Amino acid sequence: MNSRERVIAALNHQKPDRVPFDLGSTGITGIHALALYRLRKARNLPEKPIKVHEILQQLGFIEPDDAQALHIDVFGIISYRNACGAKCTEWKPYETNYGIPALCPKDFEFMKDEKSGRTYAYPQGDRSCSPSLVMPSGGYFFDNINRSPDTVDTEGLDPVRDYKDSFGVMGDDVALFYEKQADRLYQNTRFALIGNMSVAGFGDVAQLPGASLKNPRGIRSMEEWIMAHKICPDYIHGVFQYQLEVGLKNLEIYHQAVGEKICAIVMGGTDFGTQNSLMISREDFRTFYLPYWKIVNEWVHKNTKWKTFYHSCGAIAELIPDFIEAGVDIINPVQCSAAGMDPVMLKEKFGDKLVFWGGGMDTQKTLPFGTPEEVRQMVRDRVDIFGKDGGFVFNPVHNIQANTPVENIVAMLDELDWIRGLA
Repeated sequence: MNSRERVIAALNHQKPDRVPFDLGSTGITGIHALALYRLRKARNLPEKPIKVHEILQQLGFIEPDDAQALHIDVFGIISYRNACGAKCTEWKPYETNYGIPALCPKDFEFMKDEKSGRTYAYPQGDRSCSPSLVMPSGGYFFDNINRSPDTVDTEGLDPVRDYKDSFGVMGDDVALFYEKQADRLYQNTRFALIGNMSVAGFGDVAQLPGASLKNPRGIRSMEEWIMAHKICPDYIHGVFQYQLEVGLKNLEIYHQAVGEKICAIVMGGTDFGTQNSLMISREDFRTFYLPYWKIVNEWVHKNTKWKTFYHSCGAIAELIPDFIEAGVDIINPVQCSAAGMDPVMLKEKFGDKLVFWGGGMDTQKTLPFGTPEEVRQMVRDRVDIFGKDGGFVFNPVHNIQANTPVENIVAMLDELDWIRGLA
């Protein structure tokens, strides 16, 4: 099997020739630019600047030749704009906080405050606006800046007016950007391709503050947003209904652009779990999220051959039956360290209905703080559990962070290569 065939088999719950591996295809299955730089050096790959394509989390872009060298099976169609609204079409030198040769989008604008050491980034590269992102002195990624009022005037809320700039219908230039990417990668590589659209990222708190907007309106803080489910539920539904209408139009345009060249699409990254429990009740999930998920997933399954990929961190086992009811095909990152997320239970109970894309390596403790042998053992255990009868794409739990010891990353890759018969 080649990579494309291998991933498609796994997504269809068939046993591939070996477990497929993803690193870097999405904004939630990637690797920090600093960790990627160190990994490339450890693997003796040619020296070159790292493209920081996902600016918020400072993720490094893994080029096709590097993906081949690392035995990666999946490649992502990158987003047209980053979190700040900068177009990922042209690149310029980027002076990072962590001192590696890097590139960032040409129209990404940032400023380092010499007194505080903080780095501020501006929406759409407009320095006349208030900055929308901040990186602390010595930090490794940006945080959103909440630019909405501390207390929201519920009487003055209008879901469409407040969110019309957050959710827009894709233009011809954007569609062409995706079309060219998909054509080039499909024709010139054998990677399985995944789209990064997040058309169903209802309530995603990473997007909620509107880092790409010059003047965000409405409810934009995580705290106010969660409370709004009880205080002004009609507003939440109004935002979601507008997002749904735009999302369905964008799905149609995206499908026209990339066709069946992709095998899966990232639909959303809303987190519903904390380390120990759900972030909202199951009743609220079924009231506010399930109906909209059903509609978008039905459109995908009716009109395409794609599988739908949803990300949610935390202790979400209680919601998994609802994910399945909604038509979700793939869950990520499979945070096995969270309460109730035992990998054996997940595979036995849901493995015939869901693909586990993640769960291969704990990035909270084992990968950053364990020994190389502990890393190797976890790789063996997770492949044994999740890899049985297909339905598994090996990926660490969420992104590999900046200061993860490179010897542990290498141990993970070496052990995976050995298991897959590539060592």
